[in-house]
Amino acid sequence: MSNSPSPLRIAMLSPIAWRTPPRNYGPWEQVVSVLTEELVRQGADVTLFATGDSLTSARLQAVAPHGYGEDAKMNAKVWECLHISEAFEHAAEFDVIHNNFDFLPLTYSRLINTPVLTTIHGISSPDILPVYRKYNQRVYYAAISQADRRPDLDYIATVHHGIDLAQFTFQDQPDDYLLFFARIDNDKGAAEAINIARSAKRRLIMAGRVYDDKYFDSKIAPHVDNNQVKYVGNVGPTERNRLLGGAAALLHPINFNEPFGLSVVEAMACGTPVIAMNHGSMPEIIISGQTGFLVTNVAEAIEAVSHLPSIDRARCRQHVEEKFTAARMAQNYLRVYQQVVDKHAGAKHS
Repeated sequence: MSNSPSPLRIAMLSPIAWRTPPRNYGPWEQVVSVLTEELVRQGADVTLFATGDSLTSARLQAVAPHGYGEDAKMNAKVWECLHISEAFEHAAEFDVIHNNFDFLPLTYSRLINTPVLTTIHGISSPDILPVYRKYNQRVYYAAISQADRRPDLDYIATVHHGIDLAQFTFQDQPDDYLLFFARIDNDKGAAEAINIARSAKRRLIMAGRVYDDKYFDSKIAPHVDNNQVKYVGNVGPTERNRLLGGAAALLHPINFNEPFGLSVVEAMACGTPVIAMNHGSMPEIIISGQTGFLVTNVAEAIEAVSHLPSIDRARCRQHVEEKFTAARMAQNYLRVYQQVVDKHAGAKHS
């Protein structure tokens, strides 16, 4: 008979705007899916709280039949409340709840005895900070990058996202186009990407969900000619892999301090270097001069395009294999879960 301890019972709380994993856009749901599947593969006992049409090898517990982002008839707040309460009403069945649903689940945390680990996937607005501050000493926070840690919050760990390398094919011989792969808005620098590509005399393919219609209509649409600038919409995993791998570089000219940036890692996994503004977490993800270039303005980004031949695409892939795999992410979280459980037990007995 084995004397090894039973695995921790983990409740994984995913958002429900989209299916887990998402069909197209849905970065939080994507991270939750990759983490859940890898945890199960490593022998963890995981119950995924997500939409009913989610795909997982964990146990699936669902209230919402599908994502409210795909059904205009669904009242988002109603289904969010039903979804979150479902997880917390079953809290006693778990050793830890891993909240990937932002701030709202924190308001349930004092009603249960099970510890809650919340991964903060970025602060969307200063308006939500009072909730994080109120529960700072009650729950445990994980950051997704050192750059995204706030000095007024306490964190138990920083865990970088990981990706499923099997979904991304290394391509040593790319096409000559540049790629913008992100939501279409000012924060992500979609208009700057057009400026960079035009000035560098390169074709630009743009893929992503339009988040700001006015921005798209005024800054993007007038330049889309399906020749030098082509917009292909919101794409799924297969097309994502093809576009990322075929690009000479990913343009990531962000105008904000991005907490992480999944597309940056995904591009490098295909061997594609990234030209990114040096904001937020970018220095934690990109090795400037080896896996891409960190720049401070559009002029430097245009210049960086001319230096792309100096980048070894195999080095880009190697960097992801070393730092940003699903396996590494899951191992890090397993350590954090145990820390949370131990700290919580110690606090109860102190």
